[in-house]
Amino acid sequence: MQPVRQKDKLAMNGREPGAVTGGRQRVRGRLRRGPGYAVLAALLVAAAASGCAAGDDADTAARSAKAQAGQPGAPAEPAGGALGTRAAQAERARLAQAARAVAAKKWGLATTPLAAPVPPAKKPHLTTRKGFEVSGQDDSLPPVFTRVPTTDKVVFLTMDDGDDKDPELLKMMSELNIPYSAFLTDYLVRDDYTYFKDAQSRGTVLGNHTLNHRYLPGLSHDEQKREICGQQDILQEQFGKRPRLFRPPYGNYNTDTLKVAKSCGITAVPLWEAEAFPDHMEWREEDRKLHPGDIILTHFRGKADWKGSMPDLVRSVMKVITDQGYSVARLEDYV
Repeated sequence: MQPVRQKDKLAMNGREPGAVTGGRQRVRGRLRRGPGYAVLAALLVAAAASGCAAGDDADTAARSAKAQAGQPGAPAEPAGGALGTRAAQAERARLAQAARAVAAKKWGLATTPLAAPVPPAKKPHLTTRKGFEVSGQDDSLPPVFTRVPTTDKVVFLTMDDGDDKDPELLKMMSELNIPYSAFLTDYLVRDDYTYFKDAQSRGTVLGNHTLNHRYLPGLSHDEQKREICGQQDILQEQFGKRPRLFRPPYGNYNTDTLKVAKSCGITAVPLWEAEAFPDHMEWREEDRKLHPGDIILTHFRGKADWKGSMPDLVRSVMKVITDQGYSVARLEDYV
């Protein structure tokens, strides 16, 4: 793994008093960069008969399925009342999943990702995970959590930092229609904001991961404000929206961190239950398996940092998720 490009590499066993360790304990001093039905039906039949799904076919299938799923360009709902609407919804879902199967074959996934359920009409109430509280913790501070309270068999995929900017990742995730959230660190993304504007245009929600990925509990209140609120300002300027979600570097924070984050518009601090790599998973819990609402962390990295590309990473983590019977949902639909 590539070391942090800064001088404040700190081991967590030397963390500041009052700091909370929400990340993994074995690595503390390094950055872990870490239109229509007939057309789509004909496409899918042809792909199945030939045993292959070419890039253009998969891309066409994905775009058509998204249109059938109610996105811009979708046909109007048929007449027929509730029964007609439900039938149309079921047909759209069937077509979307068929298109996903074509894309999964194209991208070399072991199995087709499962479809996520309809998001809840009311988002779950979030609280800080036990043991993750800070001094003076109360309900006024943004909750810190590693799992979203839900009975839906869904997990949430999040990617941190922004160092590796692989265009194949954007195309792959769009064709597979797999949602993910990106927590960006400015010093790693400022050389190519356009890449993340493309990701945002494809549906990715961008979150705050500070300006320079520093160990926040070791900074003063004002220094933390520059790191967190400064990044809020840049994200709003570059991407037109001020994030609600913030992830502190290394998963480490203190009372000042949460107070500062709240002061510049942060409402929640999602950490993670598991971390994904191209060749393995690392788990917070001893049972080493997924649970409803788990947040999965990975990073924008490539072959220069680990043994595999971003598409390799997606293939690996999606096998774990699908094999355990889970689908990937959009974090911001629940938080």
